[in-house]
Amino acid sequence: MKTKPDLSFWKLWNLSFGFFGVQIAYALQSANVSRIFATLGADPHDLSYFWILPPLMGLVVQPIVGTASDKTWNKIGRRLPYLIFGAVVAVIVMCLLPNAGSFGLAVSSAILIGLIALMLLDTSINMAMQPFKMLVGDMVNEKQKGLAYSIQSFLCNAGSIVGYVFPFLLTWIGFRNTAASGVIPQTVVFSFYFGAAILLVCVIYTLMKVKEWPPELYREYNGGPEVKADGKKEKTNLLKLLVNAPKTFWTVGLVQFFCWFAFLFMWTYTNGTIAKNAFDCPETTTVTGIAQLDADGKPADILSAKYILTSDNKVIVDHGKPCVAGILTAEGEFVEGRDIAIADTNVESVEIKSGGLDIQVPSQGIEVVSPVAKDGIISSVNGVAAYEFGKPVSSERVVVIVDGTRRIETASFELVDYLSRMSGETKVILADIYTHDPKTGELFVDGAKDAVLSDPSNARFETSIVLNTESQQYNDAGNWVGILFAVQAIGSVLWAIVLPQFRSRKFSYALSLVLGAAGFISAGYFTDPYLLFVSFVLIGCAWAAMLAWPFTILTNSLKGGNIGAYLGLFNCSICIPQIVGALLGGVILSALGDADQLAPQYMMMVIAGVSLFLGAVAVAFIKEHPAESKS
Repeated sequence: MKTKPDLSFWKLWNLSFGFFGVQIAYALQSANVSRIFATLGADPHDLSYFWILPPLMGLVVQPIVGTASDKTWNKIGRRLPYLIFGAVVAVIVMCLLPNAGSFGLAVSSAILIGLIALMLLDTSINMAMQPFKMLVGDMVNEKQKGLAYSIQSFLCNAGSIVGYVFPFLLTWIGFRNTAASGVIPQTVVFSFYFGAAILLVCVIYTLMKVKEWPPELYREYNGGPEVKADGKKEKTNLLKLLVNAPKTFWTVGLVQFFCWFAFLFMWTYTNGTIAKNAFDCPETTTVTGIAQLDADGKPADILSAKYILTSDNKVIVDHGKPCVAGILTAEGEFVEGRDIAIADTNVESVEIKSGGLDIQVPSQGIEVVSPVAKDGIISSVNGVAAYEFGKPVSSERVVVIVDGTRRIETASFELVDYLSRMSGETKVILADIYTHDPKTGELFVDGAKDAVLSDPSNARFETSIVLNTESQQYNDAGNWVGILFAVQAIGSVLWAIVLPQFRSRKFSYALSLVLGAAGFISAGYFTDPYLLFVSFVLIGCAWAAMLAWPFTILTNSLKGGNIGAYLGLFNCSICIPQIVGALLGGVILSALGDADQLAPQYMMMVIAGVSLFLGAVAVAFIKEHPAESKS
């Protein structure tokens, strides 16, 4: 078997350049997916579950891509056809995912579309990424593999920086960084558009610059069974490959488990952590359903839905927010009205537009209540006063304007919701799909379930405290997360330059993971946005080692014609820990906090740090030496 020739720096560069575009897509996904799903209305306890399908698909697809590419040969090459297919799918899905909240659908439907898009995006990104790793294994000799993967790591992090800062830069340029409830801001949507365009350009460049070896030349340099031009080859037995895998395959895989478990938590919970700790994002209470209580006052039956209507299609809970039925005066008079203005001064005229949110007033002291009471608490437009359902509001003189026309003077009043006005057995509709015609405002309900409140007087709203994703603070924090991830990428680039200087790969691997663990734990507690730069530089050290050393150590232990299959199987060490983390994330988060409090997402960053430290300990079990595979 011939020794592979040394390649020039630019040939090594061209082998991995497409990684730049692929990583932009991956960075946009990593930094914005939790923000997207939280904006669509997902509960923080459910965020990790949305990450199950992508690695699950990777668990199935990656070994298939690796094995199939080992057998493939056509005019384009062995690995490049899979790059093309993955990139095209990624470009299409990148244009779909950020628009999941723009189709007029309710939470469940928008999240379903987003989930399918995320699954396809993650799968296609990994399909496009895998060929670059295989090309290095195919065409680079052992002496240059460290340099080749370092170049790949550099391009990877450079692409990450671009992807991470896109929303921040677009906000600076003038794109809108906030949007209506359930709609993704322009900054995020156009970031995905620009990322898709760059990915397409990078793939075209790779196809122009990279020429794979023909089958005969490949076999001369890599050995293994002959790969025929017609693609026919002895069938690969993946189970047999696993049984005969070198010990390095398993020991590096153990380290990978702890590393990717930690980073799954970072991608899932950084947005919530930074928004609360560093940007003081306001909390909001969202209604998740109506609970019917037993004799002890405990929920006997919970009717769960973000949209609840009466049998005649009158909305009583809108997107998790209770609706205002009207006011109850001190004199005991109930006045139905959804557009309500409240004032403590003599009011000459009030004009209410667009559901009570846009007003014209001639004097000071006017406060406006939205027709939908957000979170059960109604605040004035200027933020001076707040009114809560069921709690009397009193003054020397209170003037209430109902529906912009009727004027009521009362010593005090209460704002009441529809649930408090119901009596007797009442039929309700739990809406799964709920849209409004943008022109007429007409209500459409589909896929809904009927339910009955046997005794509304003995029922209550079930609520969950979450961060207000419509707030300026939350969306500013979302942009800042991109900056922090970019800082992580810069730290990773710089650390990637240092890594080859260590005599022992194992020592540098373990040291990098310990530094990353310190970064994760500190990120859970730091409240200064700029001090968090330190945390994410340290996390970048771990990321650099995760990109450079596992594949270098593994490919040096592999020989023969099944490198692609082994690399595909090794990708399971990336997918499985993410699946485990996604399954356990909600459970762990629930165990750490109380149901009536904001979920402590910062603690998940601490747990990620502990996991990374365990990964550093597991590095000791790696035996790094070139070893022949038994396959």
